[in-house]
Amino acid sequence: MAESRFTEILTASSEHLLKVLYQAASQPGEPGADAGRRSEMTAKSLGIRHGQLICAIGFNRHIDTLPDVLGLLGFAGAADIYRLRDRIFTQDIYRHLRLREILAIYHQMALDHPPQAAMQELVAVRLDHLEGYIEKSVSTHCIERYRAELRAVYAEPAVSVEFAEKRLAREDSGFRAIANEIFLIAESRLIPIGDLFFRDSVHPEEKRRLIARGLVPKDLVTSRLDEAIPESEREALEAALTDLT
Repeated sequence: MAESRFTEILTASSEHLLKVLYQAASQPGEPGADAGRRSEMTAKSLGIRHGQLICAIGFNRHIDTLPDVLGLLGFAGAADIYRLRDRIFTQDIYRHLRLREILAIYHQMALDHPPQAAMQELVAVRLDHLEGYIEKSVSTHCIERYRAELRAVYAEPAVSVEFAEKRLAREDSGFRAIANEIFLIAESRLIPIGDLFFRDSVHPEEKRRLIARGLVPKDLVTSRLDEAIPESEREALEAALTDLT
């Protein structure tokens, strides 16, 4: 029930969102009148968590044109609910928001063409927070959810080439390896495979796996081998070519 209600609110039209919240709110809200308490009571009435309600409404594409909805919850304007939404979305570790709800948010983000820069920054902050948690906890359960989430980030797509470029620019490729992110970037076609394959920032092992997956044409591999490249990369590429024969 909670999941279906979350999706209903997240994707609702202006009219339907207003109807749902009028039915759930115990009394009309006043801007600034204890928004936290009003939104918590409304969430309880709807049978969902407070964080679910804030993110479902906050990521609804129509919310900035619905002052009546914001007033019902006691928020003075869209900026107020956005601040709370951003904090919950970026800091939550699958507690207030389940994986399925996170994936639904990414799908909603992907409806914007191109994806909004502000939304992509939220995704970047969230992933940084998740990775920091994983480094400390080494939680297998969290790692699996992180992998699924990252797949959705590129598959929808909820991000642009600039997002992928920033991820590739990071010197530590440990989390790229955990999620096979290099495959996700390649398969998303955000960056052409030739460009991706010839980058020094892409680890030799990542390149070997791209070849093994059949994502790199053989002529690109031989062209790369004709260049002055580190010995570790040369060995990886030659081994990959051997495996193909």
